[in-house]
Amino acid sequence: MFGYRHIYHAGNFADVVKHVVLLSLLRALQRKDTPLYFHDTHAGIGRYDLRSPQARKKREFEAGIMRLLDAPSPPAEVEDYLAAIRSLNPKGGLRWYPGSPRLASYALRPQDRMVLTELNPADHDALKKEFTGTRKVEVRLEDAYRGLKAQLPPRERRGLVLIDPPYEGQDEYARVCAGLQAAHRRWPQGTYAVWYPIMTRSLANRLHQGIIATGIRNILCAELTLQTPAERGRMSGSGLLLVNPPWQLPERLPELLEWLWRQLSPEGTGGVSVSWLAEE
Repeated sequence: MFGYRHIYHAGNFADVVKHVVLLSLLRALQRKDTPLYFHDTHAGIGRYDLRSPQARKKREFEAGIMRLLDAPSPPAEVEDYLAAIRSLNPKGGLRWYPGSPRLASYALRPQDRMVLTELNPADHDALKKEFTGTRKVEVRLEDAYRGLKAQLPPRERRGLVLIDPPYEGQDEYARVCAGLQAAHRRWPQGTYAVWYPIMTRSLANRLHQGIIATGIRNILCAELTLQTPAERGRMSGSGLLLVNPPWQLPERLPELLEWLWRQLSPEGTGGVSVSWLAEE
């Protein structure tokens, strides 16, 4: 049930793309001063030690975050992301990599609020410790989709929900679609970001078709691949489905992802795709 351990993959290319877009979403939503709500359904442990034996076993961060640290002339969104990472490593170097909760906490303002759900008891305890004493952060030991039902709609009228499962189980794609549909029904004006791996094109298309079948509209699909997806093999890319993306972000994303792709794919394989999965 709890076989997936993100520490083996922390800071990899998919994390980079997901976290740059996540921070961009939060910043775009913060153009207004009104309080913001952030909800992370699969929160993990908050931060990851890249010097740990687990992280160094596969060293996926070397082909991810390490390729951005010294890249020339990064976009403002990437500068913001790198600043968040530096804030977690005040002595310099790169030991600690922020998960989505820690990255979001870097961006959230005093008037904003965050709810984190994590079902793995050990990870929940680590996450709870990570945010002990932090105001306006609630850490819950709870199933991701039950947590959405319990917490939505939030008292804040605006906000972002990140749905980021490990896709271990055979039913995870169906659970994502059902969970998003139920959440959107309760809070249709919220912004949602659904992350998914691109293992094969057929699996990604299955998720797309399932999301389209929910009837939800105003969904932007953003993907970055490092190679052409095969029908069998390891992850070749990742994608984000953005429901109700903030103003101007759809126009900005292609250029931002193109810059990331050039750093993450020095061989020039793969590519970027940004298009509407379901228009409003």
